[in-house]
Amino acid sequence: MKQATLFKTIVLSDLHLGTAGSKAKETADFLKHHSCQKLILNGDIIDGWQLRQHGLWKKKHTAFFKVVLKQIVQYNTKVIYLRGNHDDFLDQVLPLQVGKNFSIQRDYLHKSGKRTFYVTHGDVFDSITSHMKWLAYLGDLGYTLLLWVNKFYNQYRAWRGLPYYSLSQTVKLRIKQAVNYISDFEEKLTELARARHADGIICGHIHQPAIRDINGLTYMNSGDWVESLSALVEDHDGDWHLLYYSADMATPDEEVETEQPEVVVSAHEPIEQHIISELLSSQ
Repeated sequence: MKQATLFKTIVLSDLHLGTAGSKAKETADFLKHHSCQKLILNGDIIDGWQLRQHGLWKKKHTAFFKVVLKQIVQYNTKVIYLRGNHDDFLDQVLPLQVGKNFSIQRDYLHKSGKRTFYVTHGDVFDSITSHMKWLAYLGDLGYTLLLWVNKFYNQYRAWRGLPYYSLSQTVKLRIKQAVNYISDFEEKLTELARARHADGIICGHIHQPAIRDINGLTYMNSGDWVESLSALVEDHDGDWHLLYYSADMATPDEEVETEQPEVVVSAHEPIEQHIISELLSSQ
């Protein structure tokens, strides 16, 4: 494996560890190729909603955090984990400082050259998840089913020699538009950044990677690691780019899969207690 490319900042969001659609191995491979001085894990890294239902924490999920910890050791990387709506169990512990380089927070102000960016997962303005959580859970189940269907649909398309088609993202986008979700999400977040006297916003949540100007402010979304497999990166000149996972970053399974067995979380065991103990024991 080639030496990792060192960035000033990498932002990852929406890994959804604990779901069948999560690309934990690909995310770990991405970090093996792209190191950084500051790593921002911008929400929905751990999918507590799914873990509460199925109670399965796979060894590749722990392996991802071990790659993160290796970045701390090798590059003195500062890691900032921001709470998302799917890892809302973190409300019980944040703010939390683990060692000098790992913290868990609700939001964050990031200095980028002469500019300041307000970093938040983005669910703060999501009326569906904030006020109608039962509907959000129902939507999450539907999205999981779409990912399952999408897997077999694209196997058929590959057999026919057709390119990949994201059925789940297409359906999800149409549903979000039906409830006026996407239409004002970006504008509301940029206005929040303006209220925080920031020059822009960095978010995730809607699984749509983007970098663009909105009403004089910079809007950036890091995408997700379910389908987009994207990250925001800041170089040492303060310029931002979107990077995507590619097949040449892949490592053999044995390099990522650790000897630790898969852990079944009891339905009676608080999921946050188990995951936090996993993080602490990995250090």
